[in-house]
Amino acid sequence: MTNFREIDLKSLSVAPFSLIGDSWMLISSGTEQKYNMMTASWGGLGVLWNKPVAFIFVRPQRYTFEFLENNDYFSLSFYDELYRDALTLCGTKSGRDINKTEVIKFTPIFNQKALYFEQANLVFICKKIYGQFIDPAMFIEKCLEKNYNANDYHKIYIAEIVKGLEKF
Repeated sequence: MTNFREIDLKSLSVAPFSLIGDSWMLISSGTEQKYNMMTASWGGLGVLWNKPVAFIFVRPQRYTFEFLENNDYFSLSFYDELYRDALTLCGTKSGRDINKTEVIKFTPIFNQKALYFEQANLVFICKKIYGQFIDPAMFIEKCLEKNYNANDYHKIYIAEIVKGLEKF
């Protein structure tokens, strides 16, 4: 039994710009046997195709990318400032090189086809519904290309948020 309860997504009172851009989120994907997570501060929440959605951006060289490619579900989880160091590590170290879960001492929960962590305050269980690499030819503001000096364009994943969970 976990300390989470399902929430009505329409009753959320979070500020998405602060939640994602300032507090950061942990993107987690995989199975109970093998998974990875990474910190992200690019993404968003909204409504698309009459569904509540999240969209995230992941570069192909990130270890989490292969888990996102090979699994239909992933989670986005959000944490208190107390866990800033753990999120920093998850955004700067690769799961290819270290076992992040052991290092940051997070407790994984495998539920609803996606994993998340007991330390989270808010979790979105997401099912991928669309994915596409950023096409540099489509930049209207050409100055944005400076984010891709190595031509390592993010893949954009759009996912239906199938469940929202909050700690109680």
